[in-house]
Amino acid sequence: MDKYLKTADSDWYKQRIIGVILCVFACFAVLFVRLFFLQIIKGGELRRLSENNSIRLQRIDPFRGIIFDRNRKMLVDNRPSFNVNVILRNARPVDQTLNKLSKYLGVPDVELAEKIAGQKRISSYKPILLKQDIGRNAVAAVEVHKYDLPGIEVNVKPRRHYLYRQSAAHLLGYLGEISSSELNSGKYPELRSGDLIGKLGIERAYDHYLRGKSGGRQVEVNATGQVVSILKTVNAHAGQNVYLTIDQDVQEKAEELLSGVTGAAVAIEPSTGQVLALASSPSFDQNTIVGGMTHEQWQAFVTDPLKPLTNRALQGEYPPASTYKILTAIAGLEEGVIDENTVFCCPGHYRFKGRDYRCWKKGGHGCVSVVQAIAESCDVFFYQVGQAVGVDRLAWYAKALGLGTISGINLPHEARGLIPTAAWKQRRTGIEWQEGETLSLAIGQGFNLVTPLQMAVMVSAIANGGTRFKPEILMKVETAEGRLVKETEPMITGKLPVSPRTMELVKQGLWEVVNTDKGTAKGARLFGLQVSGKTGTAQVIGRKEGEEEDADLPDHLKPHAWFVAYAPSDDPGIAVAVVVENGEHGSSAAAPIAREMIKAYLLKDQMRRLILANSGKGKQ
Repeated sequence: MDKYLKTADSDWYKQRIIGVILCVFACFAVLFVRLFFLQIIKGGELRRLSENNSIRLQRIDPFRGIIFDRNRKMLVDNRPSFNVNVILRNARPVDQTLNKLSKYLGVPDVELAEKIAGQKRISSYKPILLKQDIGRNAVAAVEVHKYDLPGIEVNVKPRRHYLYRQSAAHLLGYLGEISSSELNSGKYPELRSGDLIGKLGIERAYDHYLRGKSGGRQVEVNATGQVVSILKTVNAHAGQNVYLTIDQDVQEKAEELLSGVTGAAVAIEPSTGQVLALASSPSFDQNTIVGGMTHEQWQAFVTDPLKPLTNRALQGEYPPASTYKILTAIAGLEEGVIDENTVFCCPGHYRFKGRDYRCWKKGGHGCVSVVQAIAESCDVFFYQVGQAVGVDRLAWYAKALGLGTISGINLPHEARGLIPTAAWKQRRTGIEWQEGETLSLAIGQGFNLVTPLQMAVMVSAIANGGTRFKPEILMKVETAEGRLVKETEPMITGKLPVSPRTMELVKQGLWEVVNTDKGTAKGARLFGLQVSGKTGTAQVIGRKEGEEEDADLPDHLKPHAWFVAYAPSDDPGIAVAVVVENGEHGSSAAAPIAREMIKAYLLKDQMRRLILANSGKGKQ
């Protein structure tokens, strides 16, 4: 019996021990599986969440490069902007936090909630921008109550500031948030959604110089997301400074004179191709765009019938009118159709194939040579020259002078214009070229379309004796410390197919336009400074045979006014092209603008040379 009891007790203890052992193994198995799940399967995510609960990376935006004019006058700078962000993981309860924040920012909490709703895909530990560029009072209020605003942080970021509001806006451009298509293009590997890049003008063309390189800091935060210490900092590198060829004084003078009208003005240094001014009116304030606009504000902006965003200096395409007679004269002389002694008589009209083509001067100009025809802008003379040269040879000379083709200026969205040929019309309309159409082309009407920049390039090439330069807008690029990164040199894009004698005759005609009593641009004269130029009046609508010019035309149907010029006539330092939409007459609407631009530049240049000369004598 005792033996039986001992055996039974032994089996019971063995079973208990085995059960305990199995339980221990089962517990360890559960722990092992759980550890495997946490460490192997979910380890990366949990580690990231853990680190972001205490250590975070904050980006440091670089200061964008500064933009200067040719005289080192600052045009675009940066200023501090205070931005409010929220980190959702620390901002719980979000509704209450936004409600409190809205009182300090003066913004409805609904509007703040909409900003968050628009960022559904963003991680809960990454900052969401709620409001940018808040005032100092708002900054103080948020900082004072920061412990009542978990997850709310105020960051200071550099913000673009355009010093001369609206001045050179089309040239300088503005910044905008990078789009998804731009991010996916592969051109911006170091950027991310929300970053700003140049969208127009210089800001876009030289964005890679201006942008700089971002830095960052590793910070430790508490449970509410407030920074308690900075662990490591990698400084941002400022963008490089860009120096333009623009003379801001000339630019502002052009814009002042274009104020209240629609048009454009371009000034170029003939000896280098450097652009001295590039103005388009109406303009816009880039600071408004950079500051952020509502959808309604932007729509009103882009649907404005005056199209303030259009850079008319590059994108405006206009019939060149009588300024084109410069080209017709060159073509006639070079093709041997006329010479300096050729005379055509103008009774006020030219009869061709049963139709009268009128001259702008009703009573006619009498008998004139090529120099007189340029000076007095005789339509009848150039009708006959154009008829003899033909449409295709006129087009060849136009292209050689830089019309109807991209100039090469390093700015986006340049228009090509249009210089028609007989083949072009056949392809475009299926109708053969008519000889009467050549007469209209010869005086700058018909299908002809040019940009103000192209006309400035053309008159600049004539001014310097026949060299066509690429219009250059960049002078140099330097680092923030002043080290030279890039410097541009004049680039020749062609030589005008013009003999010295032809050039001499054309220049004489352009001089007489301004400096003789019969010239069409007496209003462009400057005391002590000789100016050469050519006026133009481009018809917006055609007139039927025998129909007189209507003085009561609505403003939008009145002719465009042109004037191209250079000065001084004997040693040109500046060439200018001005167009005023619906300005009617080049002599009264466009010539005064060109005259004042020339005056603003040359008088200052003469003063600068005088100062340098005197300083040189002082050193001796």
